[in-house]
Amino acid sequence: MALVTYIKHDGSSYEVEVPAGTSVMQAAVDNMIDGIVGECGGSCSCATCHCYVDAAWVDKLPKPEAMEKDMLECVLEPRSNSRLSCQIVVNDSLDGLVVRLPESQF
Repeated sequence: MALVTYIKHDGSSYEVEVPAGTSVMQAAVDNMIDGIVGECGGSCSCATCHCYVDAAWVDKLPKPEAMEKDMLECVLEPRSNSRLSCQIVVNDSLDGLVVRLPESQF
């Protein structure tokens, strides 16, 4: 289990206890956090789960694979810390992870 903090574009935040093995996207959807849509259900094919990983956590995550990199080219307002939250699978070492949500997924 890991605590993940989701910070919406308006500054409001939500802390969620996420079981190991669950994606950051699925935890957001399960907890009805607006800002992550996840239209494709986590198959890395829609980019509607785009998030910005807090700078303190960027290097603690595995690097994005080619498919994720390709999908990140489709997001609005990409940044160097952009990731698809469906590709971030929670484990104990991610306890305290902070992700920021873009103003819009579309």
